Parts: sequence; structure tokens; C-alpha cells
Amino acid sequence: MKGLVFGLSGVFAAAVTAAAAPIVIDYEDLTEGTQGDPFSHMGLTYYDLNTVSGVFPNGDVFDPAPLDEFIVENAGLLYQDFPGYGSPVNALTFGIAYIPGENLTIGGLSNVTIDLGGTAESASFDLAYYERGPWGGIEFHLDALDGDVVVASDSFVIASGDGRDNPAVATMSVSGATFDRLRFYATYVGEYSKPRAIIDDLTIEYTGPVPVVETSWGTLKNDYRE
Repeated sequence: MKGLVFGLSGVFAAAVTAAAAPIVIDYEDLTEGTQGDPFSHMGLTYYDLNTVSGVFPNGDVFDPAPLDEFIVENAGLLYQDFPGYGSPVNALTFGIAYIPGENLTIGGLSNVTIDLGGTAESASFDLAYYERGPWGGIEFHLDALDGDVVVASDSFVIASGDGRDNPAVATMSVSGATFDRLRFYATYVGEYSKPRAIIDDLTIEYTGPVPVVETSWGTLKNDYRE
């Protein structure tokens, strides 16, 4: 091991070289608000947000949204309703607006790419979204990519039914291959669509060195190599 960003004691450096547990990104170290696009955090880079055109189930269409940003949202009320979802209180959503405090906005998501900063063998996150009403029939997709090749994927169709903006939660995961990027997106009958989505507890298991070091003082980025 060489080239740590911070000078560390021998005892601590030895701890860093130990086999790494899965990294759980819960966004709790960030302040609520817009984070820009692209957005870099804990060695990952989130980019290409909402860059496509598409359709909604009712026939309405949408264009790319160049003003949309990644948003850290205090989702306190969501955790009260869904105690098994994520880790209170911050989550990551998308768009141009958020509601300060424990109330929240669940922003629109057509597509996003996440560069993992290393090679992973599994990844997952908790997803909250709206079902029924105008969202029913839209399909969420999570692809794992090795370069430009999709090597694993997960998907599900949003439930249909009466009513509007009924909140629901799910977990999306990919494994069984090695990959360095994730692509999260939505479609409706073969075209892109844009349901509402907010994610938390992005969990990544790397095959080798990880792009962050967990310490008792917080998270330090590193650049060590094997």
C-alpha cells in the first residue's frame, strides 16, 4: 500500500489494509440542499442526470432537464412512514427544488449514471417512489456496467391503480459480475419515462481497494493502489 492522502499512524494504516466491508453511503454527512450535476461524494461521481426525452403513461412527453441537480433531502417524514427504508434522515433525490426540514420532495428521475471509482461485485440501494395514478406501468431499471457493457441488471414495474402519488418503497440490487458503473433509469413501453424517486443507503461491495477510508473522524478520500 502506498500514497495515502493523509499521514496516518502505523496502527491506523494497518487497519486500512484489512479486507473492506461493503461501503454504505447514507448521505448523512451532507447538508440538505442542491449538490449540482455532476456530484462527487465518497469516491463516487453521479452524472448525466435527466438527459433524455421520453413519455408518461398518459401520453404527455418531456424533454431533457439541463437545470436538474442532485439534491440531498431531509426525508424525516418518509422514515416515519417507512421505518425499514434507508437510514434517517438524509436521502438523495433529483430536480430543481426541495422542501427544507423533515417534509420532502420526491423528484423526477429519467436517468442517471454513477461512476463507482473502482471495481465492484455487488451494489444496492433503497428506493422510495410514487405508484398508481399517472405512474402505474413505468418500469425502473438498474444496470451494472463493465465499461459500456451491461453485465447485471434489476428492474420492476410500478403498480397501477386508482389514486395519485401513493408512496411506496423497494430495494434494487445488482450482483454476480464485476462492474465499475451503475445506470439507474426508467422506461414506459420501450421509451424513457420520468417517475418520482428518492434513494438511500447506496451499498457497494468492492473487489479490491475502495475509494474511501472510514475513520473515527469521518470519511477520508484516498488514492492507494495495490
